[in-house]
Amino acid sequence: MTSTIVPTFDHYYPVNPQQQEPRSSQYTLQWRRGQLLVKSLSKLPQPYFPSLNNQQLLIECLKHSPVDLVSIDAKLGKTVLIFWAESCEQAHKPIFLRISSGSKLFKRGSQGAMWLQLIDRVIAGVLLLLLSPIMAILMMLMQVYSPKSLFTREWRVGEKGKLFRAIKFSIPTQENSKAFGLWLRKSGLEHLPKLWNVLRGEMSLIGTRCWTLEEAITLTVITKSWEMETESQILQLDSQTL
Repeated sequence: MTSTIVPTFDHYYPVNPQQQEPRSSQYTLQWRRGQLLVKSLSKLPQPYFPSLNNQQLLIECLKHSPVDLVSIDAKLGKTVLIFWAESCEQAHKPIFLRISSGSKLFKRGSQGAMWLQLIDRVIAGVLLLLLSPIMAILMMLMQVYSPKSLFTREWRVGEKGKLFRAIKFSIPTQENSKAFGLWLRKSGLEHLPKLWNVLRGEMSLIGTRCWTLEEAITLTVITKSWEMETESQILQLDSQTL
């Protein structure tokens, strides 16, 4: 694998001291076959890229780059993942959680995968048509109880580790609407807008489930640790055999 550190974009997008926002997490960038890999900092010293600490500058860099997709390391933590996910969203670049080739946590089985996705979308489309009157009533009620925001868009990790926004109704928090918010949550109707995610192929009703960022980070880190431990045991066994 050939990888190079992405050069700084400072001479294309000037940075003044007020724009630089120091972040606690540090990471490096590697370029591989049209993919931008965002990885945790290695032991080797790396150059400082002030443009990568400013979201607007990062968005501009991504927009004007030949990057096809971004692959990011889960070890960087939730804050950095959201920072990059929001930047990629505005730059119209897909972003994926970096997973090992053998991991099955975020993969749908290849056998019948296309049929499952087709069935998912058909079911979601039918349910949206059938439930559209209920959703319209809920939206009118939301305008009364929570006029500022009808929907909440939360980051989730789906098939192949892709990060996307899951849509659901916002839960009202005002004193005069707590009862309605509690009913909305207990009934599960707050999740009805997620049918749009299923229709777009981001979520599944009958296939692989999606994960919250916290769950995905934990599962990815645990899986990598287990794989490294297993690999070291195999190598140790081989060395003893030799």
